[in-house]
Amino acid sequence: MISDSWSLSLSVFLSLSLTCLCLPVVILLSVLCLGVSSQPITDSQYLFSIAVSRVQNLHLLAQRLFSNFESTLQTDDQHQLNKIFLQDFCNSDYIISPIDKHETQRSSVLKLLSISYRLVESWEFSSRSLTGGSALRNQISPRLSELKTGIQMLITANQDGAEMFPDSTALQLAPYGNFYQSLGDDELLRRNYELLACFKKDMHKVETYLTVAKCRFSPEMNCTL
Repeated sequence: MISDSWSLSLSVFLSLSLTCLCLPVVILLSVLCLGVSSQPITDSQYLFSIAVSRVQNLHLLAQRLFSNFESTLQTDDQHQLNKIFLQDFCNSDYIISPIDKHETQRSSVLKLLSISYRLVESWEFSSRSLTGGSALRNQISPRLSELKTGIQMLITANQDGAEMFPDSTALQLAPYGNFYQSLGDDELLRRNYELLACFKKDMHKVETYLTVAKCRFSPEMNCTL
Protein backbone atom coordinates (compact mmCIF):
# COMPACT_ATOMS: atom_id res chain seq x y z
CA MET A 1 0.00 0.00 0.00
CA ILE A 2 2.78 2.41 0.91
CA SER A 3 4.57 1.53 -2.32
CA ASP A 4 1.40 2.16 -4.38
CA SER A 5 0.78 5.51 -2.66
CA TRP A 6 4.40 6.54 -3.29
CA SER A 7 4.13 5.64 -6.98
CA LEU A 8 0.89 7.59 -7.32
CA SER A 9 2.36 10.64 -5.60
CA LEU A 10 5.45 10.49 -7.80
CA SER A 11 3.31 10.31 -10.94
CA VAL A 12 1.22 13.32 -9.87
CA PHE A 13 4.38 15.28 -9.00
CA LEU A 14 6.00 14.55 -12.37
CA SER A 15 2.81 15.45 -14.21
CA LEU A 16 2.54 18.79 -12.42
CA SER A 17 6.24 19.52 -12.98
CA LEU A 18 5.97 18.93 -16.72
CA THR A 19 2.87 21.11 -16.85
CA CYS A 20 4.69 23.93 -15.06
CA LEU A 21 7.68 23.63 -17.39
CA CYS A 22 5.59 23.56 -20.55
CA LEU A 23 3.22 26.36 -19.61
CA PRO A 24 5.78 29.21 -20.01
CA VAL A 25 6.81 27.79 -23.38
CA VAL A 26 3.20 27.69 -24.57
CA ILE A 27 2.60 31.24 -23.34
CA LEU A 28 5.80 32.47 -25.05
CA LEU A 29 4.82 30.86 -28.34
CA SER A 30 1.35 32.37 -28.10
CA VAL A 31 2.82 35.84 -27.53
CA LEU A 32 5.16 35.44 -30.46
CA CYS A 33 2.34 34.33 -32.72
CA LEU A 34 0.21 37.27 -31.62
CA GLY A 35 3.17 39.61 -32.22
CA VAL A 36 3.62 38.38 -35.79
CA SER A 37 -0.06 38.43 -36.63
CA SER A 38 -0.42 41.98 -35.26
CA GLN A 39 2.16 43.35 -37.74
CA PRO A 40 0.49 43.64 -41.17
CA ILE A 41 3.62 45.22 -42.70
CA THR A 42 5.77 42.13 -42.25
CA ASP A 43 5.28 41.11 -45.90
CA SER A 44 6.35 44.56 -47.10
CA GLN A 45 9.42 44.44 -44.89
CA TYR A 46 10.34 41.06 -46.37
CA LEU A 47 9.83 42.27 -49.96
CA PHE A 48 11.85 45.42 -49.28
CA SER A 49 14.70 43.36 -47.83
CA ILE A 50 14.82 41.25 -50.99
CA ALA A 51 14.62 44.29 -53.28
CA VAL A 52 17.39 46.14 -51.43
CA SER A 53 19.58 43.04 -51.49
CA ARG A 54 19.07 42.65 -55.25
CA VAL A 55 19.84 46.26 -56.09
CA GLN A 56 22.93 46.15 -53.87
CA ASN A 57 24.08 43.16 -55.89
CA LEU A 58 23.40 45.03 -59.16
CA HIS A 59 25.26 48.09 -57.89
CA LEU A 60 28.22 45.87 -57.03
CA LEU A 61 28.12 44.32 -60.50
CA ALA A 62 28.04 47.82 -62.02
CA GLN A 63 31.10 48.81 -60.00
CA ARG A 64 32.97 45.68 -61.09
CA LEU A 65 32.09 46.21 -64.77
CA PHE A 66 33.23 49.81 -64.57
CA SER A 67 36.48 48.83 -62.80
CA ASN A 68 37.15 46.08 -65.35
CA PHE A 69 36.69 48.54 -68.20
CA GLU A 70 38.88 51.18 -66.55
CA SER A 71 41.64 48.62 -66.04
CA THR A 72 41.91 48.22 -69.84
CA LEU A 73 42.51 51.95 -70.34
CA GLN A 74 45.72 53.91 -70.29
CA THR A 75 46.09 56.29 -67.34
CA ASP A 76 45.82 59.33 -69.60
CA ASP A 77 42.64 57.95 -71.19
CA GLN A 78 41.09 57.42 -67.75
CA HIS A 79 41.78 61.00 -66.70
CA GLN A 80 40.51 62.39 -69.98
CA LEU A 81 37.30 60.34 -69.96
CA ASN A 82 36.61 61.29 -66.37
CA LYS A 83 36.92 64.98 -67.26
CA ILE A 84 34.56 64.89 -70.24
CA PHE A 85 31.97 62.54 -68.74
CA LEU A 86 28.56 64.19 -69.19
CA GLN A 87 26.95 64.33 -65.74
CA ASP A 88 23.48 64.89 -67.22
CA PHE A 89 23.81 62.06 -69.72
CA CYS A 90 22.25 59.29 -67.60
CA ASN A 91 18.73 57.86 -67.56
CA SER A 92 18.19 59.16 -64.04
CA ASP A 93 18.69 62.71 -65.28
CA TYR A 94 15.67 62.41 -67.59
CA ILE A 95 13.33 61.28 -64.82
CA ILE A 96 11.80 63.67 -62.30
CA SER A 97 13.43 62.63 -59.05
CA PRO A 98 14.64 64.12 -55.74
CA ILE A 99 17.44 66.66 -56.25
CA ASP A 100 19.24 65.91 -53.00
CA LYS A 101 19.22 63.67 -49.93
CA HIS A 102 16.83 65.95 -48.03
CA GLU A 103 14.19 65.75 -50.77
CA THR A 104 14.76 62.01 -50.98
CA GLN A 105 13.96 61.61 -47.30
CA ARG A 106 10.83 63.74 -47.67
CA SER A 107 9.53 61.77 -50.67
CA SER A 108 6.71 59.28 -50.24
CA VAL A 109 7.32 55.55 -50.39
CA LEU A 110 5.24 55.29 -53.57
CA LYS A 111 7.21 58.05 -55.28
CA LEU A 112 10.55 56.42 -54.43
CA LEU A 113 9.26 53.05 -55.66
CA SER A 114 7.92 54.56 -58.90
CA ILE A 115 11.21 56.31 -59.70
CA SER A 116 13.13 53.12 -58.93
CA TYR A 117 10.82 51.13 -61.21
CA ARG A 118 11.39 53.57 -64.07
CA LEU A 119 15.15 53.49 -63.68
CA VAL A 120 15.32 49.69 -63.58
CA GLU A 121 13.00 49.42 -66.58
CA SER A 122 15.11 51.91 -68.56
CA TRP A 123 18.15 49.63 -68.28
CA GLU A 124 16.51 46.41 -69.46
CA PHE A 125 17.54 47.13 -73.05
CA SER A 126 20.55 49.41 -72.50
CA SER A 127 22.31 46.92 -70.22
CA ARG A 128 22.84 44.58 -73.18
CA SER A 129 25.37 47.05 -74.57
CA LEU A 130 27.50 47.23 -71.44
CA THR A 131 31.15 46.23 -71.76
CA GLY A 132 33.59 45.08 -69.10
CA GLY A 133 33.16 41.30 -69.16
CA SER A 134 30.51 39.00 -70.61
CA ALA A 135 30.35 36.79 -67.50
CA LEU A 136 29.27 39.76 -65.38
CA ARG A 137 27.12 41.35 -68.08
CA ASN A 138 25.10 38.16 -68.57
CA GLN A 139 24.03 38.30 -64.92
CA ILE A 140 22.55 41.78 -65.22
CA SER A 141 19.49 41.27 -67.44
CA PRO A 142 17.80 38.54 -65.34
CA ARG A 143 18.59 40.40 -62.12
CA LEU A 144 17.10 43.61 -63.48
CA SER A 145 13.98 41.66 -64.40
CA GLU A 146 13.75 40.14 -60.90
CA LEU A 147 14.23 43.53 -59.28
CA LYS A 148 11.61 45.13 -61.53
CA THR A 149 9.10 42.42 -60.57
CA GLY A 150 9.83 42.91 -56.88
CA ILE A 151 9.40 46.69 -57.10
CA GLN A 152 6.12 46.19 -58.98
CA MET A 153 4.86 44.01 -56.12
CA LEU A 154 5.83 46.69 -53.60
CA ILE A 155 4.11 49.39 -55.66
CA THR A 156 0.93 47.31 -55.79
CA ALA A 157 1.07 46.78 -52.02
CA ASN A 158 1.55 50.51 -51.35
CA GLN A 159 -0.54 51.96 -54.15
CA ASP A 160 -3.82 52.57 -52.30
CA GLY A 161 -5.64 53.47 -55.50
CA ALA A 162 -3.07 56.06 -56.60
CA GLU A 163 -1.71 56.09 -60.12
CA MET A 164 1.65 54.43 -60.54
CA PHE A 165 3.17 57.41 -62.37
CA PRO A 166 0.94 60.41 -61.55
CA ASP A 167 3.38 62.95 -62.99
CA SER A 168 3.46 61.48 -66.49
CA THR A 169 1.38 59.18 -68.67
CA ALA A 170 4.37 57.75 -70.47
CA LEU A 171 8.02 57.19 -69.75
CA GLN A 172 10.28 58.79 -72.31
CA LEU A 173 14.02 58.56 -71.90
CA ALA A 174 16.78 59.88 -74.09
CA PRO A 175 18.35 56.89 -75.90
CA TYR A 176 21.86 57.95 -74.91
CA GLY A 177 22.21 60.38 -77.79
CA ASN A 178 23.82 58.67 -80.77
CA PHE A 179 25.30 55.80 -78.76
CA TYR A 180 23.83 53.14 -81.04
CA GLN A 181 25.08 54.77 -84.25
CA SER A 182 28.30 53.79 -85.95
CA LEU A 183 31.13 55.49 -84.08
CA GLY A 184 34.87 55.81 -84.44
CA ASP A 185 37.17 54.08 -81.97
CA ASP A 186 37.74 57.13 -79.78
CA GLU A 187 34.06 58.06 -79.73
CA LEU A 188 33.03 54.48 -78.99
CA LEU A 189 35.50 54.34 -76.11
CA ARG A 190 33.96 57.47 -74.62
CA ARG A 191 30.41 56.19 -75.04
CA ASN A 192 31.24 52.83 -73.45
CA TYR A 193 32.75 54.68 -70.51
CA GLU A 194 29.67 56.88 -70.18
CA LEU A 195 27.26 53.96 -70.38
CA LEU A 196 29.07 52.04 -67.62
CA ALA A 197 29.39 55.16 -65.47
CA CYS A 198 25.66 55.85 -65.88
CA PHE A 199 24.68 52.29 -65.01
CA LYS A 200 26.73 52.53 -61.83
CA LYS A 201 25.26 55.95 -61.01
CA ASP A 202 21.66 54.87 -61.66
CA MET A 203 21.94 51.65 -59.63
CA HIS A 204 23.33 53.70 -56.77
CA LYS A 205 20.27 55.95 -56.98
CA VAL A 206 17.88 52.98 -56.98
CA GLU A 207 19.72 51.50 -54.00
CA THR A 208 19.36 54.81 -52.13
CA TYR A 209 15.65 55.18 -52.93
CA LEU A 210 14.77 51.60 -51.96
CA THR A 211 16.83 51.79 -48.77
CA VAL A 212 15.02 54.97 -47.67
CA ALA A 213 11.63 53.47 -48.58
CA LYS A 214 12.43 50.29 -46.64
CA CYS A 215 13.45 52.36 -43.63
CA ARG A 216 9.92 53.80 -43.41
CA PHE A 217 8.73 50.31 -42.43
CA SER A 218 11.42 49.86 -39.78
CA PRO A 219 11.08 52.65 -37.17
CA GLU A 220 14.06 51.34 -35.25
CA MET A 221 16.37 52.01 -38.21
CA ASN A 222 18.29 55.25 -38.74
CA CYS A 223 17.03 56.67 -42.06
CA THR A 224 19.60 59.45 -42.27
CA LEU A 225 21.52 59.46 -45.57
